[in-house]
Amino acid sequence: MALTHVAIKTAKPKEKAYKLTDEKGLFVFITPNGGKYWRFKYRFGGKEKKLAFGVYPEVSLAEAREKRDKARKLIADNIDPSIVKQASKRATLLASENSFQAVALEWYGKFSTQWVASHGDRTLRRLEKDVFPWIGKRPIAEIKAPELLMVLRRIENRGAIETAHRIQQICGQVFRYGIATGKNERDISADLRGAITPTKKRHHATIIDPKEVAKLLRAIQSYEGYFVTKCALQLAPLFFVRPGELRKAEWCEFDFEKSEWRIPADKMKMRVTHIVPLATQAISVLTELKTLTGHGAYVFPSIRTFSRPMSDNTVLGALRRLGYSKDEMTGHGFRSMASTLLNEQGWNRDAIERQLAHAERNNIRAAYNYAEYLPERRKMMQHWADYLDSLINEKQI
Repeated sequence: MALTHVAIKTAKPKEKAYKLTDEKGLFVFITPNGGKYWRFKYRFGGKEKKLAFGVYPEVSLAEAREKRDKARKLIADNIDPSIVKQASKRATLLASENSFQAVALEWYGKFSTQWVASHGDRTLRRLEKDVFPWIGKRPIAEIKAPELLMVLRRIENRGAIETAHRIQQICGQVFRYGIATGKNERDISADLRGAITPTKKRHHATIIDPKEVAKLLRAIQSYEGYFVTKCALQLAPLFFVRPGELRKAEWCEFDFEKSEWRIPADKMKMRVTHIVPLATQAISVLTELKTLTGHGAYVFPSIRTFSRPMSDNTVLGALRRLGYSKDEMTGHGFRSMASTLLNEQGWNRDAIERQLAHAERNNIRAAYNYAEYLPERRKMMQHWADYLDSLINEKQI
């Protein structure tokens, strides 16, 4: 006798599991805890087998009968429905393993350990917010360029042009990783060159006119704020490192006998050790500063506690107090200042780039060549300090 919806719904659990039989091998298996499971009993190859169709009421009586009829048709065609179901599960699992999100997270897990934490966090947030909701579950090999373009257009339409370009670059890295691991065959992001609004090039405000540089240096000399901040301002043009690298400097990284500051790889943007040769002027400032902060870890501690470095806005705020707006000078501006003027003075461009710790295309090569051009860089850094002194004193060298 065929089952009814009411009979299944009102069936109560018993001390032992039992079943309610429908037609053509379909039945409901009712467990002592009240669970109601659809099963289909059939014979194939001379053996009795069972196939699970899900749980009632998530799978209704009509749906269970439809699954049964499909299975019976396969049996009539001499195909085992259990094998078909297993193959379908494997295909689903494979699809999830090869989804864009799975490949992206695998790529992220492999390479994020080599990045600065803030860059890694920002990259993952961008993927989770702007990419995964739209194409994350799609098999990476099936994603077409127009699909990725729609993802980028959503970002572009909210005015985040630079973010759209960044995400295009990130997706390109994921597609290329997928190619390397055999998950897909092409980097479709390359097909979208020129498809979204170009970014406006932004340059860090800087000063490169020697007369204006001299005014800035004299203003720094006359700074009347916190002494540690004044020292940071004095050393920023001598070191021309990134602001984050400057403020997180620790005394243990300085070797006054060798006249160098060796910044560990985990503090550098490109995760490569960086050496800053110390000019005599830099050593003079550091020596005076050490009497005040040398008992702590940080060269430039916070004004509130020596257990933390100064905030990332300290140098910027000091420049504002000196009268320099964001359109005139920034902490990064000392890097552009040194790069421009040293190039104009004819120093080896490769030595300048190495001293700026700019990206090395070959990360392995960069890891071993952080001391490249070091003798020339030592001469250059002392010359640079002498040149800045000459500007302050209104002399030419």
